[in-house]
Amino acid sequence: MAYTQPSSPLFAKSKPPAPSKKKSLGYYNKANKTGTGAAAGGGMTKKGVEKYKRDNPGSKLQTAVTKDPSKLKPGGKAAKRRKAFCARSKSWKSERGRAARRRWNC
Repeated sequence: MAYTQPSSPLFAKSKPPAPSKKKSLGYYNKANKTGTGAAAGGGMTKKGVEKYKRDNPGSKLQTAVTKDPSKLKPGGKAAKRRKAFCARSKSWKSERGRAARRRWNC
């Protein structure tokens, strides 16, 4: 016997549709195998982040921390963001994933 949700008004809410990837395809950096830092690509451009924020009000999406790690204040907000990104993206093996990790100096 399959489980069905009760028809309570609490369950009637549905999620808004996810934004189409096609809308923002032009706002991603192309992956560059030889580049480092911002030249590595593999993430959204500043213009792409601004468009995503317009399309998704209330979004807190930010651009990559591309600054050299030695120039970041140890324990600062940007250093913590970079460390967290590098930790959760360890398994990214695609060309764009590797480029994104180079961009963040992981």
